[in-house]
Amino acid sequence: MTKTNRENLTTVEQTFDILEWIYTNNGAKPADLGEYLDVSSSTVHRYLKTLIDEGYLVKEGDSYYLALKFLSFGEQARTRKEVYTNAEKYTEMLAEESGCRSTFIVEEGLQGIYLYTSPGHHSVWVQSTIGKRIPLHATAGGKALLAHLPDERVTRILDNGLEKKTEQTITSRTALCQSIEDIRERGYAYNKEEQIEGVNAIGAPVKNDAGDVVGAFSVSGPSNRLTGDRLTDELPQILLGVTNEYELRISLS
Repeated sequence: MTKTNRENLTTVEQTFDILEWIYTNNGAKPADLGEYLDVSSSTVHRYLKTLIDEGYLVKEGDSYYLALKFLSFGEQARTRKEVYTNAEKYTEMLAEESGCRSTFIVEEGLQGIYLYTSPGHHSVWVQSTIGKRIPLHATAGGKALLAHLPDERVTRILDNGLEKKTEQTITSRTALCQSIEDIRERGYAYNKEEQIEGVNAIGAPVKNDAGDVVGAFSVSGPSNRLTGDRLTDELPQILLGVTNEYELRISLS
């Protein structure tokens, strides 16, 4: 690689680092970015000016934020497949019937990504988490995906590490593989305070006509409400019912 190519690659990487930093911190000042990137103030300002000129950032006061231009990128990514677009209605249906926060996630880049969320009548969540990346091994929808993804893909995901989110998170590869086998037999997955303390969830895979998993629905809520027969019988039946309806919709599309 030539010196020019190396410099160009570094420029691209630093540009994405800036965008990621601003996204993670919901805005940033030039001094923060300079310290983070370990570059001069003049270099930071050149990056920021270019990103503003291209419509990717806006300046408010002395801070910089992501511009609304990213909305068109995100919406195109979320709706590029028909199976993604149609899931919105069924996520809302699931929230209505269960009264719980409901989500539809897919796997990308070895992680789960929320494509749609709906709060439900009794949910403790009010903010949207659309686009948020989550660990597959610590979530109900994620484990439902793991149980039906190709073995090679599962191996890559497990090799990426099993981060401990709470004291209940499964971090043993052997234990997770056994859990995956149980999910395949049962048809749905549980998350009992494995991602967030005090929150239980149930997830079910969505498959297309070829039997390939394309996503997963889940319902979640406070662990003191999602317990007993509601957790083991009522909610799984609602979840599987909506999932089956959506799979039928896919087959007829």
